Amino acid sequence: MSQLKDSVFIVTGAASGIGRALAIQAAAAGANVIATDINEAGLNETLSQAQGRIEKYLLDVSDAEQIINFADTIIKKYFHERLILVNNAGVALFSGSFLETSLTDFEWLLNINLWGVVRLTKAFLRHMVKQNQGHIVNISSIFGIVGMPNNSAYATAKFGVKGFSDVLKVELLRTNIKISTVHPGGIRTGIARNSRLGHTKNNAEGKKAIETFEKAVLKLSPEAAAAIILKGIEQNKARILVGKDARTFDIIARLFPNNYHKVLAKIFKF
Repeated sequence: MSQLKDSVFIVTGAASGIGRALAIQAAAAGANVIATDINEAGLNETLSQAQGRIEKYLLDVSDAEQIINFADTIIKKYFHERLILVNNAGVALFSGSFLETSLTDFEWLLNINLWGVVRLTKAFLRHMVKQNQGHIVNISSIFGIVGMPNNSAYATAKFGVKGFSDVLKVELLRTNIKISTVHPGGIRTGIARNSRLGHTKNNAEGKKAIETFEKAVLKLSPEAAAAIILKGIEQNKARILVGKDARTFDIIARLFPNNYHKVLAKIFKF
């Protein structure tokens, strides 16, 4: 069991959404929370809502040097403590189809949603291996289970997070280090509202698409999602599905591994 109490619980993207809810709930459960984000105002709001031990660190997960410096600081400060690293920070991109998506926008998203996970894991894992303890939790998505149109960059990153995590699960099988992959469905966070409109995307068209997406897809509250994730962490679950839609998409992908895209096309009429 990966107990939250007295662990050092590091969560990226803690200024809002699932990250904020995770930080608040982990602190309430007795963890020593390290809340990180690029948004200082949002982090301050998280800290104001939390009860328990919680510290803030400004961190841009797309900056490799910042990640190294941050990890060095935390490892030195909590050298003998049990670390739980939650790679949650992520962004969204509304840019249309793959042909409409610029490579600049594609690379921007991958650098945060995929490379941020890889670099942070690299920065902390060697220490965890030496201590033979720790837990790494990588937030993927239902778009890391099924591919959906107009999400080529996001799905590439989230499938990448899943594949990366699966490799770690095998490599670390004979250690006391646990790896969990999280696949949230539609969560009512600001990720869609704060998403980047691709360079080739018309602003009015993009904003309308975001509003439609929020109303149709984003159902579960961040607080409910965080509770499911934290329970999964404590139970050492290797795979955590969050929300009815995530479970449904997972079933469809399992039942129709070669043709789920056709099934989804009929369901969503695209």
